[in-house]
Amino acid sequence: METWNGTEVKEFQLLGFYELPQMQLSLFVIFLVIYFLALSGNAIIIMVICTESILHTPMYFFLCNLSSLDLTLTSTILPKLLHICLTGNQNITYLGCMTQMYFFVICVVSEYCLLAVMAFDRYVAICHPLRYSTIMNFHLCARLALVSWLCGLLDSSTYLSLLSQYTFCKSNVINHLFCDLKPLLKLSCSNTQSIESAIHVSGALFGFTPLFFIIISYVFIVSAILKIHSIKGKQKAFSTCSSHVTVVILFFGIILGMYMRPKSAYSIEQDKVFSVLYTFCVPTLNPVIYSLRNERVKEALKTLMKKTQR
Repeated sequence: METWNGTEVKEFQLLGFYELPQMQLSLFVIFLVIYFLALSGNAIIIMVICTESILHTPMYFFLCNLSSLDLTLTSTILPKLLHICLTGNQNITYLGCMTQMYFFVICVVSEYCLLAVMAFDRYVAICHPLRYSTIMNFHLCARLALVSWLCGLLDSSTYLSLLSQYTFCKSNVINHLFCDLKPLLKLSCSNTQSIESAIHVSGALFGFTPLFFIIISYVFIVSAILKIHSIKGKQKAFSTCSSHVTVVILFFGIILGMYMRPKSAYSIEQDKVFSVLYTFCVPTLNPVIYSLRNERVKEALKTLMKKTQR
């Protein structure tokens, strides 16, 4: 690792999976396939929801936003990693690094909030079915989606504003897959207490609060489902939530597994694996989960395919 002895860093080096030099081409192929699946899967979900009137409901409106976030997230991280794996050129400009970090935080924080909004949608649908269309009207849905995006924008802008005041002179080497906050802070020769405090506040506000809200929503949902007398009614109610629950467990499970580990179990290599899971694999799996577990989406996909074949 190169030390810059007070010289301000203008360019960073993203190491990626530098510890696997013989596997760079294989990694390139794997990540290219993941990127293609994530792009095509989420693009198809967005197209189907936009074109098929049967999916013009609050649940699928939020799903469309989720797919948009996943598209943005993978397109923020994967192209640069693919470039590193293929060419071996690990350099990334200061502006490029800050841009990558900015959009990464927007997507992750917005996804936290959006998953909480989707839990609220399922709560209203199951606990207040007769008032669902009245409560979850277009204006409320649009506002909830907008607030989710604005939370990500606010959080990311706060970090960017604080980071822009720092100098990076300890080193220019980032031992990670992308420009994440924690690896960047390790390179700063400024006092990082303000941004570390912001990270803790953000973690409580935009991380644990949405998770707590999701848990509370599902406590009420499960309670309402258990009161349904018919087995068929219970199965139908559970089926409307199964996709969302699967995505929540997948997303928050990986995040909590990454950040709640004891320090004795910490390693940079494990961090890279967790990063692959929640930045690459989750956006790739989301369209599969929602299409395989949802009859309406499968029906809309069949209808769209018939239209394209004419």
